Amino acid sequence: ILLDKDGKRKHTRPTFSGQQIFALEKTFEQTKYLAGPERARLAYSLGMTESQVKVWFQNRRTKWRKKHAAEMATAKKKQDSETERLKGASENEEEDDDYNKPLDPNSDDEKITQLLKKHKPGGGGLLLHPP
Repeated sequence: ILLDKDGKRKHTRPTFSGQQIFALEKTFEQTKYLAGPERARLAYSLGMTESQVKVWFQNRRTKWRKKHAAEMATAKKKQDSETERLKGASENEEEDDDYNKPLDPNSDDEKITQLLKKHKPGGGGLLLHPP
């Protein structure tokens, strides 16, 4: 038992063995909450107090919630960026409407050249005016 400078009992942090942590994690995978009798049985089988098991589960649930919230935020961010990408693609499709329309024979060559350059790298290799 450790005492502080005033002679009062000092609480020390318990250290759990790898076997205890493994058993606690396995139990946590199956259920996030333990009822009294289950907690008592687990504590007895691991050589821990019920209070230690209870606090371990509380702390583990907090860790699990934080991780779950972070995963949800990442998924939302990914979904938002995909939505933006699709939105941008639909805006490009609207611009492509000009490309898919029949050309006006009275269009100037510059407008035709810009359309070709925009949709075919290098202008599509087409010559508008023979050399």
